[in-house]
Parts: sequence; structure tokens; C-alpha cells
Amino acid sequence: TESFEVQAKNILIATGGHPLIPDIPGAHLGIDSDGFFDLEHQPKRVAVIGTGYIGIELAGIFNTLGTKTTVFSRTKHILRSFDSIIRDNLLKEMQSVGVDFAFDSQVKALVREGDAGPITVQYESDGKSASLEVDTVLWAVGRLPNIKKLNLEAAGIQLTEKGYIAVDEYQNTSTEHVYALGDACGRAELTPVAIAAGRKLGDRLFGGEQFKESKLDYENIPTVVFSHPTAGTVGLTEDEARAKYGDENIKVYTSKFINMYFSMLEHKEPTAYKLVCAGADEKVVGVHILGRGSDEILQGFGVAVRMGATKANFDACVAIHPTAAEELVTMR
Repeated sequence: TESFEVQAKNILIATGGHPLIPDIPGAHLGIDSDGFFDLEHQPKRVAVIGTGYIGIELAGIFNTLGTKTTVFSRTKHILRSFDSIIRDNLLKEMQSVGVDFAFDSQVKALVREGDAGPITVQYESDGKSASLEVDTVLWAVGRLPNIKKLNLEAAGIQLTEKGYIAVDEYQNTSTEHVYALGDACGRAELTPVAIAAGRKLGDRLFGGEQFKESKLDYENIPTVVFSHPTAGTVGLTEDEARAKYGDENIKVYTSKFINMYFSMLEHKEPTAYKLVCAGADEKVVGVHILGRGSDEILQGFGVAVRMGATKANFDACVAIHPTAAEELVTMR
């Protein structure tokens, strides 16, 4: 491979990230989220290791297609950064449609006899050793930044304790005229976030005086898990809001119902919504929704939260009937 040198006034590091594969015996026998799309045959049994976005989404796909799916979690929860109304209700729904969960479990090794055949997942749960035989293992235990080969230390670029590129609110690294954004920085590792941060940085560097303070606000970023059913969230969870504002300053509104889409269907998929409000004016600081259409519903309510809408503002909006979204403006 030929090497070459490029010089520039400004350098942007946006190298993204890659799936983390744990350092355990037989780890190479598993696939990652990229390998999921390379599967040529549907496995009859799969073990999904991890309960973040990727693990929960792909577990839902496998199960819906008919693969016997077991999800391993090191904790007692799924989607640990999400509000309990999403975590708890999504877990119940996934279990009700046949997904198995192994909580408080640590995978120790993957074993296969020969070059083909089933894989045995060896793990510990509650201090006891156990095993599970499957056809495919999918690793979804996190991601790492693509910076290992960049020799950032030579340029004086500092890293965070977790190994990401350290940046300030303007995407500046510790080295002047070198910037970083996206998964390489480890903040809200979502494609639209990286795109938005890149646009703000471009405005600041090349847009003239009026854009000299241009930067991305990382608060109140809406995000969706394309699970079965979908889940969306923007703002603070109830626990985060109570920690920030104090229990006495928080009021929570919840609703759980069956979307009318399922009224004529045998399977009744749940919908669960929560508004987290803070202060005497009940500013909406968190919206958490689970159920059919959550991905489409959340975008508009994300704008409302970002603009500082209050519960009274929500209540003043005329409901669109019959929809699931009307529940968010009729909660009492």
C-alpha cells in the first residue's frame, strides 16, 4: 500500500466506530451486526449477547422471522439508559412473543466441535455455570472508535478515559485546528447526530462571522429503538429528572393502552407513554413512548421538548382522533 502525506489548515476526524468483540475463548465464532447482513441462511437458534439498541433490534428481527432467540444481559435490565416505562413494557412484550432472556449472565466462552455445527455458549449466571447450544451467536456488547491506527498521540490529541477522542462543545480536540465528531467521540453515537454536528462545524469554519458560535446542542436529542414494538425517547428519564430537579419538583403522567390498529387482531401489542414534567410550570423535560408508530410520532414531540413546551402547551393542542399520538396531549 502506498503512503502519502496531506496537509490542510483544518483536519476533521470522523472515522466512526466498529463493533466490540470481547476477549474470551472462541469469540471469533460469533458474528457482529455487520455479519448479520452477511448471513446466507436463517439460523434456527440464536444467542444475542447484549441488550442495547443493536441487540434488542436484531433480537426482535430474528424472533419475528421464527428463529428461537435468547438474549444475554450482564444486568437485570434491557436498554439501561432508557426510562423504565420503555424497558419494562418492551421486555414483557418481547417475552410474551417468545424471546428468552438470561439476565445477570456473563458469557465466558464459545465452543464448537469441528469447523461446522452448533455453537455452545458457556456462561455464568447467579454464580453458577450453564450452557446453551445455538446455531449463531451475535455480539452486540458495544462499539469502539476507529482511531487505533491514527497515532493520535503524535499529534498531541488527547483521549477520554473510555478511549474516545476528547472534544469540547465546538468539536475542538486538544490540538488546534484538529476537530472530531461522531462515533469517534462517543457522544450520542447516532448517524443523524454526526451529520448535524458536521454541519454545525462546517458553518463555524466556513460560514462567516454570523456562524462563529455554531455548535450542536447535545441535549434533548430524540432517538428511537426499532424494536418490536418500536420505542422512542427525548429528554430526561424519570430517574434523571428526579436527580436533577428533586422529587418534589417532578410530576409524571403515564398512559398504557392498546393501539386501535390491533382492535381486530388476535395479538394485542401494548402502547405505553410517559411525560416527565419539572417545576411549577410543568415544563416537559422527557417524553418516552413505546408502541406502534412511535418512530414517526416522536419527531414532532422532539421539537416541542426542544422549544421548552409545558404540560399546559401539550393540553392546549387539539387532539387528532382516532390516533395513538392524541394520548400525549390528553393525559391527566
